[in-house]
Amino acid sequence: MELKSRNEIEEIYKWDLKPIFKSPEDWEKAYAEAKKTADEIGLVAGTLGQSAESMKAGLDQIFTALQKVELVYSYASLLKSGDNGDSKYQEMSARAMNLFVALDTSIAFVDPEILAVPEEKLKGFLTSDALKGYHHIIEDIDRSRAHTLDEKGEELMAKLGDVAQTPDNCFTMLESVDMQFPKIKDESGNEQQLTHGNFSVFRESASADVRRESFEKYFGEFKKYINTWAAMYAGSVKVDCYYADVRGFDNACERALFASNVPVSVYDSLVESIHGGLPTMERYLKLRKKLLGLDELNMYDLYCPIVNDVKWEMSLEESKELVKKATAPLGENYAKLLDRAFQERWMDIYENKGKTTGAFSSGVYGVHPYILLNFSNRLDDAFTMVHELGHAMHSFLSDANQDYANHDYRIMVAEVASTVNEVLLTKYLLQSEHGKKRRAYVLNHFLEGFRTTVFRQTLFAEFEREAHDMYQRGNALTAESLSQVYHRLNEKYYVGVKINDLQDYEWSRIPHFYNAFYVYQYATGFCSAVAIADNILKTGDASNYLKFLTTGGSMYPLDELKIAGIDLTRPDTVANALKIFEETLDEFEKLMCE
Repeated sequence: MELKSRNEIEEIYKWDLKPIFKSPEDWEKAYAEAKKTADEIGLVAGTLGQSAESMKAGLDQIFTALQKVELVYSYASLLKSGDNGDSKYQEMSARAMNLFVALDTSIAFVDPEILAVPEEKLKGFLTSDALKGYHHIIEDIDRSRAHTLDEKGEELMAKLGDVAQTPDNCFTMLESVDMQFPKIKDESGNEQQLTHGNFSVFRESASADVRRESFEKYFGEFKKYINTWAAMYAGSVKVDCYYADVRGFDNACERALFASNVPVSVYDSLVESIHGGLPTMERYLKLRKKLLGLDELNMYDLYCPIVNDVKWEMSLEESKELVKKATAPLGENYAKLLDRAFQERWMDIYENKGKTTGAFSSGVYGVHPYILLNFSNRLDDAFTMVHELGHAMHSFLSDANQDYANHDYRIMVAEVASTVNEVLLTKYLLQSEHGKKRRAYVLNHFLEGFRTTVFRQTLFAEFEREAHDMYQRGNALTAESLSQVYHRLNEKYYVGVKINDLQDYEWSRIPHFYNAFYVYQYATGFCSAVAIADNILKTGDASNYLKFLTTGGSMYPLDELKIAGIDLTRPDTVANALKIFEETLDEFEKLMCE
């Protein structure tokens, strides 16, 4: 069946953007106002170091401009995400991005000007009540002294902002708009149009022929453009390494983690710990092969359910109800916010032509978050929904409890709230489902969560590290060299699985690689979430976790996590999660083999 166009989707299944702007005409007015405010920022330059009061006045003006520009950008970006092929939305989004870059350029003086204030004088400023709301921001800027350029240098770096987005923009347009997949035959022998959205459905098919054909035709399309993908990704890596070099970091990984004040040792410790868990992963894969009755386990066999005869279809309304029941331990206020999300159309539900693939949540300060889904009536879609709602509630509660300057939480903690929700849903299903097959299905889903979110994302993290290190060593990033690295990592992480040649090209379809050193936080987030959810269910007390959700960007991520009882500077969190992975595998194996 052909995908519907955006106009063919019923309004009740599309997000309502009117709370941001009632119409594109109102957006135009807001754009003009935001541009005017941004253009006036230059008047602030030279005033920040005069006194604590002048610094406050200048920062107030800057963050007012940022808020206005962000609102304009959010609206345009959400419109474009719903239909990337709409030229009007492309134009609006491009204008909004240009405005963001222009503002970024105009405020390039801020960090150097604050750092030009003598250290003792700056400390004196921080004792003033005037700067109370900016303490964390100023202290963070001070922490960056060694990596901040002079005013001219910062201005030049800011001007690179738009250009630096080119590899990511090219990826989005090629992957979401220009790529067309062939048709394949489903289990009934009927021809179906292969899409990004239904590929995940076909690879879970009980039919090996459907799994193989969808895999070969999906990745076959990526292979057709593999040199283009390699050129785009190499461009992104080069930008990352350029920024790291200019700012005086040893490597791009260090620069990326520095933004959240996370030591590289946390990254390295994760990889080392996961390597320690690979024997358990090998055991799980061996069991998968046995239960599927396969002589050979291929990469395209990793996603089909092991538990036979359990097709867990789930309607939109059933998913909403399940989400509410699963997150009930988080309290009445949390439940009321979920009702608002459902009733006020915070979510964009179904796939359509040109719509951004996958799922995301986007906070809009002063309004509410928005969630993009590509819902296809499966239990997995309920998990995606509860995941994105975790992000949304984190954004909403942070926005409600922090001023604009401190509302935006760092990427380091971004995946914790979403994954806590996923773990709560898993635990709820395990408590409520007593039938052997359904219980085994849920256990398998939890095991797959570990495989895809902890192990697979750590594999991705290793790939990113190696790709950037290759470039820094002077090696060329080509389709062949990148695919060789990816092949070696798949052999390490999937012992006993046949690594199909097309699997070597999977790296080319991962959008997160254009936001370097992001994906490792899926793994640390999952491990942290397992511990947090376990504690909430054991104690019945979610108060510390809910407090964590209100902190926004007012603290460093590692400190925020400590409020929820997690210390990622120690290996305990990942190690304990791997123990739970092993215990879950023990229970699943016993259930399936008894």
